[in-house]
Formats: sequence, C-alpha cells, structure tokens
Amino acid sequence: MLTIRNLKKSHGGRVLFEGADMQVNYGERIALVGPNGAGKSTLFSLILKRDEPDAGTVHRDEWTTLGYLPQEGEAVGGESALDIATGRAGEVQTLEKTLARLEASGVVDGAEYLEAHAKHEALSNPRVEAKAKRMLAGLGYRESDWIRPARELSGGWVMRAHLARLLVMEPDLLLLDEPTNHLDLLSLLWLQQYLKNCSSALLLISHDLEFMDALIDGVYEIANPRLIHYSGNYSAAMEQRERNYEIQQAAWKNQQKEISALQEFADRFRSVSSKAAQAQSKLKQIERMEKVERPEPPRKPFRFRIPQPERGGQRAVLLEGVRMAYGSHVVYDHLDLLIERGERVALVGPNGAGKSTLLKILAGAVEIQNGKCTYGSNSKIGYFSQHRAATLNPNHSLLEEILSSSGTLREDEARSILGSFLFKRDEIHKKTAVLSGGEKTRLNLVKFLVNPPNLLLMDEPTTHLDILTVESLVLALEAYEGTLVFISHDVHFLRKLANRTLHINAGQVNSYPGGYDYFLEKSGLLGSERFALTAE
Repeated sequence: MLTIRNLKKSHGGRVLFEGADMQVNYGERIALVGPNGAGKSTLFSLILKRDEPDAGTVHRDEWTTLGYLPQEGEAVGGESALDIATGRAGEVQTLEKTLARLEASGVVDGAEYLEAHAKHEALSNPRVEAKAKRMLAGLGYRESDWIRPARELSGGWVMRAHLARLLVMEPDLLLLDEPTNHLDLLSLLWLQQYLKNCSSALLLISHDLEFMDALIDGVYEIANPRLIHYSGNYSAAMEQRERNYEIQQAAWKNQQKEISALQEFADRFRSVSSKAAQAQSKLKQIERMEKVERPEPPRKPFRFRIPQPERGGQRAVLLEGVRMAYGSHVVYDHLDLLIERGERVALVGPNGAGKSTLLKILAGAVEIQNGKCTYGSNSKIGYFSQHRAATLNPNHSLLEEILSSSGTLREDEARSILGSFLFKRDEIHKKTAVLSGGEKTRLNLVKFLVNPPNLLLMDEPTTHLDILTVESLVLALEAYEGTLVFISHDVHFLRKLANRTLHINAGQVNSYPGGYDYFLEKSGLLGSERFALTAE
C-alpha cells in the first residue's frame, strides 16, 4: 500500500535521507524510530504529500485511504467533541467540496477521488454517531463532555476527539505521531487494545516502548541516512540491530587485518627488485577490494552514578484530613495518606482526576483549605513539575547550570550526562534563556539527578525524552535510595519503578501495595465495560 524507493531529502543543509527504501503492506503494523531530529516527522510529511523529496519516489496505492494524527491539534471553535469525532466539524464538508471539484473536472477514477469518496462514505454511515460515542468513551470522555464546545477543552482532549474520528473512519493506513502523548494510562491501554483488533495498517512514531512492543510487527530505523528494516516488535528489532552490528564489526576488523598484512608486505618489499612486482600486486589488491564501512555502535542507555541523598525519617510525608478545592470544584475532601521512606509510588487515573493536584499538595506547592501535610525528619523535597523554566538561571550556560547544582560533579561527567539527555556537544555552552520548553524540562531533569532530594516528586518526567533517554532515567532512578512519587503514562517506566500504586478517581485515592501489573490485576479495570469496546 505504501512504497518508498531511493528517497533523498535534505533539510537545513543536512541530509536526512539518501537511498532510503520502505515498504508498508496492508495490515502491517510498523514503527518508525530514531533519535529526536532524525527526520521521522519529515518522512510523514513526504508520505502525506505536504513536502516533496529531493530525489526518489513515495508511492501510495490509489485505493488506499490514509488517516493522520499529528502531535498538535487543529484550532477549534464552537464544535463539540462529538462533532469532531463524527466529521461534522468540517471534515464531511471538506470531503464534499473535494468530490464536487473532482466530479466537475471529470476526474472520478484517481487516487484523490477514491480516497475522498471512501472517507465520506464512512462518515455518512447512519451508525457513525453511535460508533463515535464508543470511540470517545474508550478514549476516556464522559458522556456529559461529548457536546461541550471544544474550545472549553484542553488540547489533549481535543486531540482525543480527532483520534476518535480517525478510528471511526477506519482508514487503510493510520499514520500516528506520538498518539499516546495526551492519554492517561487507561485510555492508552484502551487504544492499544483497540488497535490490536482493528484492520488498519499502522505506521507509528512513538517513544513508548511497551506500546510498540504490544502492537507492531516491524521496525524501520532512521540511520546514516538510510531506513533500516527489522522484523518483530521494538525489543526484537533492537536485538537484531545489536547482532547486525557485531557481524559488521567483525567483518570490518577482518578486512582491516587483511589490508594491514597486504600493506605491510608492499611496504617491506616494494624497493626489493625481485619482489617489487609482488608488492605492487598487493597494493592493487587493496585498491580492488570492496571496502567494508566501519559500523557505528548502536546508541545505548547512559549509566552514571547518582549521588545518594541524606537519609530521611521512616515517614516521608503524611496527609491528614486534607481538603483541596478550586472554587466550587472540590478535588479532595478528608484525604488521609501516608508515604514511607524508600517507596516508589505511581499515581494513576484519568486526566483531570487530581493526580497533579496531589503531587502539588505533597510538594507544598498549593495551599490546602483544611487538614495538614507533615514531612518526616531531614526531609529535602524536590518537585519536578511540567513547568520549571523559572528555576533556571538565564545567564548560565547549560554546563554552568549543571555544575552549579552539584559541588562534586566533574566537568567531564557533566558533559556526559548532558549528552545522554539529548544535548549535543556544541549546545552545552548555550544560555538557558534561549532553550525551548522541552530543552528546559530535560535540563531540570538532569539537575535533579546530579543533586537529588530524599523526597522526589515527578510529574510526567519522560515527556520530550526518546526511548533510550527514558531508559537512562530509569537506570538512574533504580539506583536512587530516596522516596519517589511520580505520574507517568509510560508503561515501561511504570513497570520498572513502581512498587506501590495509587489509583485516583473522583476524589478517591485507592492504594495498591504493588507495581503496575499488580494494580491491573487487582483493580479489575481491564475487565470493565469500557475495555469491551474493541474494533468491530
């Protein structure tokens, strides 16, 4: 259904692709992976015909319908989530105009007409509204929010409505760019289950290892600047990549030994008249060789020794009778909660349930209306929110900011840690004032790791990180001996770190004395009616 051949594309003077090939067949589930900036979103733009290649071809079968979910949602007005999910918010009208234009031109057998006709037919089905409601419910919408104006909803909820519309249309090929970014854990699990059962082929950009492992059966990695294909899920692909590297490395070493031996013979005997012809023959033999390129070693998670914080008291933090409200909206009332030293507590639940509010209460970042929050002895609190730009010194370079955070860190160690968190060698002398929001988030994360508190509170720490950087963070936090309370929808991160789970919903906090899998087993959520909403 999709064929890319001998693709070349440059951007900003940098070659992203050259001689790149890709094939996606009907029903396949493919992940597109590579470090940030490698060209994943650019490749999507080429497939969508929003950009043109410098050379090569991007061909899509004319019968193939395509659905695309970008990372960022479109502008919204008075339309509701249900209007978006059914296509009534402009999609149907746009398709009708396209069909009318092509029919007037007599072009009724081309790819554009066929795709527009198939999508219009899907959104005109008498059952489209019922199907849209199923998708919205699966993605976490309450029935009362189906008809709310989209302008009253957050960007994440609007993105869910657009995702619901794609699922309603059931295109032959789904292009999803970080679809889990705006989903809470249960919505992510629902989407994962739905995609497993739907008939659409899938081309996916994601930094969520578990999500990819559960869904995909093939991987294309952007590398040097080809597209390297691996079969199997993401974990299997990375094992293949490691084996391929070892084979290529051995071939390169063997050839280098052969070249060295030939060159040594030529150097020794080229001035000896009886052997000069042989020496020249050896040099020609070297010239005729098809040279094996030295392979680049696969990037791996970075390991470094995290400094251990001062030991705190057995009781890390205690909430007693806490009430927290925003105006008339009561988030918590009579909340009691004890978190003990050394626990790794994951906060899970639907978006808007109060997870971030609970983290702010524990951090002392909001004023509670009633009750009290008591910390243990020797408590040193660190709160990693999603908005920490104000904590950076705008006059410091990245390197200076990290070195000032730890009195024991050497400059070479600071450089290595910054590199592992996606800061390039030539960027470490930039001022923090010019960093993007994502870069500031990553820099603050590094600051916590080089000088950690003994009570660490983290709200979505894996945002803006690629898979290997998430693994670097996991390795660092596994060695951390303090108390950790965190919010994350990255299942791999949850599985690796949580030893206690708090499920938060409608002001209630239910504690499960185990990690992610224990929570799923004991909560029974996967057996609920919501998870019966799989593809027809």
